[in-house]
Amino acid sequence: MSTSNWPELRIGDLGEVFTGRTPPTERPTYFGVDFPFITPGDMHQGKYARETQRSLSHEGAELLKRIKLPANGICVSCIGWQMGEVVMTDRQSFSNQQINTIVPNDKVDPSFLYYSLRTRKQELLSLGSATGVRTPILNKSAFCDTKVVIPPLPVQQRIAGILSAYDELIENSQRRIKVLESMARALYREWFVNFRFPGHENHPNVASSLGEIPQGWAVKKLGEIISAHIGGGWGKEAPDEDHIEPAWVIRGTDIPEARYSQVAGVPYRVHTPSNLSSRKLVAGDIVFEVSGGSKGQPVGRTLLITSELLASLGGYVICASFCKRIQPDVEGYGSELLYLSFLDGYESGEIEQYQVQSTGISNFKWTEYITNTDRVVPSDALREQFRGHVAPLFTQIATLGLKIKNLRRTRDLLLPRLLSGSVLIEKENL
Repeated sequence: MSTSNWPELRIGDLGEVFTGRTPPTERPTYFGVDFPFITPGDMHQGKYARETQRSLSHEGAELLKRIKLPANGICVSCIGWQMGEVVMTDRQSFSNQQINTIVPNDKVDPSFLYYSLRTRKQELLSLGSATGVRTPILNKSAFCDTKVVIPPLPVQQRIAGILSAYDELIENSQRRIKVLESMARALYREWFVNFRFPGHENHPNVASSLGEIPQGWAVKKLGEIISAHIGGGWGKEAPDEDHIEPAWVIRGTDIPEARYSQVAGVPYRVHTPSNLSSRKLVAGDIVFEVSGGSKGQPVGRTLLITSELLASLGGYVICASFCKRIQPDVEGYGSELLYLSFLDGYESGEIEQYQVQSTGISNFKWTEYITNTDRVVPSDALREQFRGHVAPLFTQIATLGLKIKNLRRTRDLLLPRLLSGSVLIEKENL
């Protein structure tokens, strides 16, 4: 099988192309929970945009009904440095103006087109950067003129089927990770928020600054159960005499995906100065995001650093300057317990109280947060019992994360070879 006999067709000839739009934000009723609203920040979760930071209401959908996207649309980021990111819709959706979406016709298999465009990120970014403007932009006309090699439809479907099998396995593992994390979070709330721990029926309560708590427990400020915390750092892409040691950098925007696959979303390899050695992450550390990328973007996203995550990356790992490296008081509280308390604080709105807007950036009052926020500290025996329940869950999460990494690596090795025709597809399977 050779690509030399396969035609090249314009994207504009493969279906209808829609450019997204954002409803006026001053009208909150346009936003709700009814239709996914895809932005470039939602394009790192896998093949499909299953979850989005924002959604539209039926009123917002009616406003943008002319550019409603059906399932199996291929969304491509065409503005900014995330240009070339690709994701598919899994149901009726909308996107913002940074995204062009192809609704394929019968000439092309939607999944095949998705995988084809996944290999074109650098090419599309180069096209957008060549316009000479400060922010790369690939306008709709130039995007539609971009050509894609299109094999016969049965070949497309076979290639898409092979690659989709890997993505389905990845997605299944990610779902299992979410279930395991939900189990750990539910156990945390049951024991340390609702105080329904083993034997609570016969355990007396006493008064405290937080109200009644189990006898023998204490109330401490967050700062008291953190042994050390330090702001993250950065480095340089190219080494020089001051920036020699290579390191991976974890950013706040990487945390959601890293939480659910343990080894994803850590894209930057930089070279760090020696004074960043105090920021080197070790197993048991927690990365806490203290500054968001844009106005309205949530802060306070949190990642527990595991030995498996560090091993999968290899070498030196730090967090970016918009994050904090937190070392829990392992003897007095514990990594898993503190991590789960941060996740609970994020979901409950506790963390949101300390978020502020400054020049269009979401920031976080870290010092005020750890100075003013209380945590209950259970007995040593109960904390050890709790760790015995949740530590195996985090071990399973890490194991699934490594499985995801291997599946991604194999898929990404196969992808260009299948698209180029260098891997033969048996005729009887077509």
